[in-house]
Parts: sequence; structure tokens; C-alpha cells
Amino acid sequence: MNGLGPGGAGLDGLALARELLARLRQGPAPRADLVVAPPATLIARVAQIFAGSAIAVGGQDCHAEPSGAHTGDLSAEMLKEAGCRFVIVGHSERRADHGEGNAIVRAKAAAAHRAGLIAIVCVGEREAARLSGRAAAVVGRQLAQSLPKSASAGNTVVAYEPVWAIGSGRTPTGSDIAAMHGLIRSALAGRTADGGEMRILYGGSVKAQNAREILRAADVDGALVGGASLDAAAFWAIAQSIP
Repeated sequence: MNGLGPGGAGLDGLALARELLARLRQGPAPRADLVVAPPATLIARVAQIFAGSAIAVGGQDCHAEPSGAHTGDLSAEMLKEAGCRFVIVGHSERRADHGEGNAIVRAKAAAAHRAGLIAIVCVGEREAARLSGRAAAVVGRQLAQSLPKSASAGNTVVAYEPVWAIGSGRTPTGSDIAAMHGLIRSALAGRTADGGEMRILYGGSVKAQNAREILRAADVDGALVGGASLDAAAFWAIAQSIP
């Protein structure tokens, strides 16, 4: 199965959601599971727009605890109640801007499972690690320490997002993407009985112009789309690129 999920939609997110729904109804439908992860203030309204359609809604983050004095945070249960089926955890911007380490990411993924959500767990190296030949070691460590024991092919998706490629317009070569996804696949297969079946997305400057090549790389099951998801035509072109 393929998965494809755009990031935040901004203030015009409702218009974007309606345009995506219109394109879905016009057909042909992409050969993918489509997930839109809008800003928290739009989740419930976007979920209403997509109700009954093939487009699912996800949160961009969640707190690890189900309740408590955590002002400003949203629990996984709150996202579920608002209409989410997915939640992204461990995004590179959360890791960098909020200092979230692997243990926090693991706790958030476990919280997603507790609430009945599918966790999209992000991993990826910075440019220094790539240049020094440590990319595989960094990603392997993140993967091992960010996935909770509850992770399975049914409740978890892994997203590989090389940090240096995000928003830079640069992407790894197809062979580099395939190599990293292959390493991730092997690591997942060694964790659980169905780990080898877990979906692995690629994220990092995915756009309509390069989506087809990226999505045809070995062990790439879909894309985690960032900036290109803010344009309905570009996002739809990426979705239609699913082989």
C-alpha cells in the first residue's frame, strides 16, 4: 500500500481541502492512501470536509500523556476525537526546534497507538552526518529508539526525511534513497513478525517534477510531502505519480 501525506495547509487550508476533495470526486483516484495533516486549528473542520471520502486526516504532533497539566498541547485522544486517523511524531522540526529526542518520539508514538491512531514516525540525518558517512548509523539509532514495542505494520508508518533535503530543493539520488529505505526495511523486519511490511515514506523536497522517480525507488511506499502540499495541483500531481 502507498501512503502520502501533506503538511500544514495554512489559513487557506479549508479551500485547499475542498479543492482536493473536488479532484478526488472528478477522478481518477490515485493509487494511494491520502492523508492530510492540517494545523491543529483546522483539524475538525477539515475532517468534516473529508468525511465519507477516501482522504484521511492526521495531526502534526501529539503529547505523550492522555491528560494532565500540559497547557497548549494536544493529546492523541483529542486528535482522535477531532477526526484524525493518523499523527506525525518525530518530525525533524519537532526534533530540532523543540529538542525532542528519540525517547519523547517513542512515547508519542505509543500514545498514538493507545488512542487508536496510526503513528507516522519520522527519522532522518543532518547534512554533517551524511557527509561524514554516518547517515545509516544515525537513522538506524533513531529508528531503534523511536519505535515503541507496540509498533506494527497496522499502526505505524516510518517516514525517512533527510533533514538537509527538507525545503532545500535538494534530494538524494534514487540509489541513495533506495539504499536508506532498504536499510530501514531490514531493520524493521528484525523487530516484529510483520515489521518488513511496515510502510516507509520518503520526505524531503518532494515535488511534482521528481515524485515519479522517487516513488519508483526500491522500498519507497509513498511520500511525506511538505511545501508542495500547499498547492492542490502540485499535490495531486504527486499523488497521481504513485506507480
